Formats: sequence, C-alpha cells, structure tokens
Amino acid sequence: MNTFAGPAGPSAGANTVSPWLVLLLATACGFIAANMYYAQPLAGPISAALGFSQGTTGLIVTMTQVGCGMGMLLVVPLGDLFENRRLALILLGIIAVASLGAALAFNPLSFLIAAWFIGLGTVAVHVLVPYAAHMAPEAVRGRVVGNVMSGLLLGIMLARPVASAITAFSSWHAVFFFSAAAATLIAFVLARSMRPRQPQSRPRYADLLRSMWRLVRTTPILRRRSLYHAALSGAFSLFWTTVPLLLAGPAFRLSQGGIALFGLAGVAGAIAAPVTGRIADRGWSRPASVFAIAAAAGAFLLTHIAQQGSLLSLGLLVASAIVLDFGVSANMTLGQRAIFSLGAEYRSRLNGIYMTMFFSGGAIGSALGGWSYAHGGWNMASWFGFALPVAALLYLLTDL
Repeated sequence: MNTFAGPAGPSAGANTVSPWLVLLLATACGFIAANMYYAQPLAGPISAALGFSQGTTGLIVTMTQVGCGMGMLLVVPLGDLFENRRLALILLGIIAVASLGAALAFNPLSFLIAAWFIGLGTVAVHVLVPYAAHMAPEAVRGRVVGNVMSGLLLGIMLARPVASAITAFSSWHAVFFFSAAAATLIAFVLARSMRPRQPQSRPRYADLLRSMWRLVRTTPILRRRSLYHAALSGAFSLFWTTVPLLLAGPAFRLSQGGIALFGLAGVAGAIAAPVTGRIADRGWSRPASVFAIAAAAGAFLLTHIAQQGSLLSLGLLVASAIVLDFGVSANMTLGQRAIFSLGAEYRSRLNGIYMTMFFSGGAIGSALGGWSYAHGGWNMASWFGFALPVAALLYLLTDL
C-alpha cells in the first residue's frame, strides 16, 4: 500500500500538498458539508409535506446535527486507526443512500432517520481536513487548512440558496436526489485522486475512545477552542434556522426564490478562512479570535436597528448574515489551526472532539431557535443568538 508518514514522521520536511489536491479536497468538503444545511431553508415545506408540528419543525435540522455530532465522537477518531481514503469513501456512501431515503421519506420518522444518517456521513469532511493537515508542512499548515476550510464553508453557505433555488423550480425532494448524485460523483473522483494514508500507530478502538477523554482533560487549548466554537455554532445554526421563517412570514413575505437570494449573502463570509489561516500562521490568533467572536455577537444587534419588514431591515439582515458567517468562519479556522499543531498522531481525535462540540452547539442552536421563534418570534430568538457568542467572548477573556 502506498502510504506516507505524517508531518511528525521522518519525512515531514518532504511532505507537500499540490494545489490541485488542495482544490479537490476543498471542493469535496464543500459538497459534503452542504448536506448539513440543505434542510434549513426547507423546514417549512418539509414540515408541511410530512406533517411535522410547529414545535417539532426544528428537528428537521437538529437530527442531522445530532447524527453528525455522534459521528464526530465515534467515527472521526477512526482516522487515527484506519486508512483515511477508505474511511472517507465509506462515509460518502452513507450520504448517498441516506439522501435517497430523505428524498423518498413519507412521514416525519422516516425523514428524521434519514437525516440522522446524512449527518453521520458528513463527518467525511473531518476525515479529509486532517488528511490535508497531515500532508502540509508546519510552516504552511494554516494556509492549507484555511484553503480547504474555505471550500467547506462555501459549501455550507451555498447550501441554503441552492436548496431554496432547486425547491423553487422543482421540489424539496429534488434537493436530496441532487445530494445523492453529488456524493456518488465525489466518491468516484476522490477514489482516483487521493493517496492512501495509513496511520502509523494502531491503537484499539476502545483505547482510542478512552484517550479522547484524556485529551479533553489534559489539553486546555482544545477545551477552550471547542467551547468557543460550540457557542458560535449555536448562534450560526439558530440564525439560519429561524431567518428563513422570518423572511417567509408576514413581515417580509419572501418567496422560496427570494430566500435563496438572501442565502447568498452568507457566501461572503467564506473569504475569512484563507485570510485567517495566514493570520494564524503569523501567531496573531488571540486578537483575531476576539474580533471573530465579537463580530458574531454584533451581527445579531444589527437586526434590531430598523423595524421588521422595511427595506432597511432587510438590508441589515443581509449585513448581519455576512458578519455572522465571517466571524464563524474565522473562528473555526483559528481553532483548527491551533489544535492541529498539538500532535499528528492524534490529530483525528482532536478534530473529532472539536467538531463534536461544534455540531453539538449547532444542534442546540437549531432546537433553541425553533422553540424560541415559535414562542417569541425573531425578537426572542435573536437575543438567544446574541447571548451565545457573548458567553464565548467572556470565557476567552478569562484566558490571561
């Protein structure tokens, strides 16, 4: 088998990653990560078609995030045990089958089961990102991770407008048929393009899982970075779960196509990842983190400046989407750059812990957003969204 040592190995100085492979990994991560967010702007149509109650509509998004969170905890660490390319291809197969299941769902339970497996499969992204980090020399690791993450974040941010546009011209079922086809194509291209990477150590799976708790206990930077980003993930997910409901409601009355155009606003935030990766390589992570988290909090304040339904308020919602996505993108890249520098031999476990917290925060944010919007509209939901990054900022400021 064609294997190579990770950056910690003897050939670390020789390891390079070609621009073509970085582009391919970024593209693959974008298509895979999009599966987490296709359902956010479709919560209304899916709920109406399958018979969800108003209070349980948030589960349409939450169940995918729960599946992803469990995959982060139980599947991503396998990247330190099994050959990485094969593991990524298996997970892509799960996405393809589960997406077909979602497209063909006939009641809430069948859709939620499919959504859980879609979330489980999307952890393929977090096999591919550490793979890129393994291949990159230390001096440019932030840049490589940032470039791959920019593809992932573009996928996240384009997922909502793409899903809305497909639904506007066809139906929400077509979104999941598209997802199944994309996952199949990506698996084929990656199978032909990625070099196998076999981890150098082969711990038992039980020992692998036990070691994750030890890493949490003994690695302060991992704990901090995970909690910062869990809070921002919750704010991000709350925003994008509830804003489509606000835009479709009586204040704005936007069509599905209008909501798709609004979703394009978040794409601007993807530029944060490669820029932030370079900033982290220069050692400026702390001030950049303060700025990123403060930006995420400020995004929610922007939405309270004007009366809902006015043209100004719509413009401010667009601005808040850009600022929020920029802050979340920047903070994610800063966190991954920090944890990927801790040790190549347990990089997948570190990423698994980090992203488990990320998607746990997202799942809580989605559920909280659905509940708070149902009981207090955007006013209540947005203040919950504001509180999450404020809590992260206060915690960061205790790190003296």
